[in-house]
Parts: sequence; structure tokens; C-alpha cells
Amino acid sequence: MEELSHFLEQLRTQRPVPWEQLPDFSLYMDQVLSYMDRQVIRFDEEDGLTAAMVNNYTKSGLVPRAAGKKYSREHLAYLTAICVLKHVMSTRDMDLLIRQELHEDRSVPDGYAAFCQSLDKALTLTAGEMDARTAPEELADAAIHFALISYAAGAASSRYVALLRQRQEEQEKKLPKKGRKDTEKE
Repeated sequence: MEELSHFLEQLRTQRPVPWEQLPDFSLYMDQVLSYMDRQVIRFDEEDGLTAAMVNNYTKSGLVPRAAGKKYSREHLAYLTAICVLKHVMSTRDMDLLIRQELHEDRSVPDGYAAFCQSLDKALTLTAGEMDARTAPEELADAAIHFALISYAAGAASSRYVALLRQRQEEQEKKLPKKGRKDTEKE
């Protein structure tokens, strides 16, 4: 099927660019939105990133504030992760995971590289699974197969997030009241 062949090719080849290839100059919002269309696989026209989404992610603290009206490669890294993860988890969970991934000495470039490496593995694995499931008469079985993989992976992800949240809450309880308020503001 042509529709599946095109999508399968995207799974095999379309990847976010490495940190070093992200623009090292500032971009305006319209440039960011255009750039993000090339960073991630879009499912349909309504799936794209919008200025309102970027503003909401910034207001919620998920993305750092722009310098004036210009966005850096750090913003592109955050937005790449968010554009992928928004399909499978809440903003609250994304916030927790991004903060955990960038804790202590881990830099944004290192966190972005780890994210891209995991995404590459997931896309490659899915493309391999799809290779055997492209016949038109197998569409329903293939859809169920991938839905069940998604269910299992989602359950595992939810469990990891719950454990991270529990660990974070336990650490916050150990902080003096002043430290707890400082952590909540971050």
C-alpha cells in the first residue's frame, strides 16, 4: 500500500537533527514553527506545532522563555521532545521527565542526544515491525498489534513516571519548608 510505504519510509529515515546541526542562531516564532515541521513526523495537517502551543509550553515552564522574540537551539531541542511526547503523555508528566533528564550535571545537548537516540531506536523498531504488516488484508490485525504495543509501552511509561513522581515527593518532604517552596517555583 502506497500510504503505508510512505509512512514506513518516514519511520526509517526522518529523524531530528543532532544538536550540532540545530541552528546556532536565533529564530523568530514563524521560523521555529516551520523548522519543527521537519524535526518530527507529523500525522496530519492538524498535528503541527502552533504559536499558541509554544506560548502555553513557555507559560507552564516546560520551555524556557525566549530572549525577546527569538528562540535558540535549546528551545528547538525542548520543542522537539515535546512534539513527540505530547502524543503519549500529559504536560505535567513531560515536565517531570524533562526536569529529571536534565538534573544535576546533564546538559541540554546531552539530554537532547539521549532523547534522539531513544527515538531512533523506537522508530527503527516500529519500522521493522511494520515491514511484515503491510498487506491490505492485514490492516485490522496490524492496527491491533500496534495498539497493543502502544498500550504496553504506555503502561510501562506511566509506571516509571509514577515512580519518579513518588521519589520526587519523598525528596521534597525531606527538604526544609523554605527549600520546598523554592523547588515548587522552579
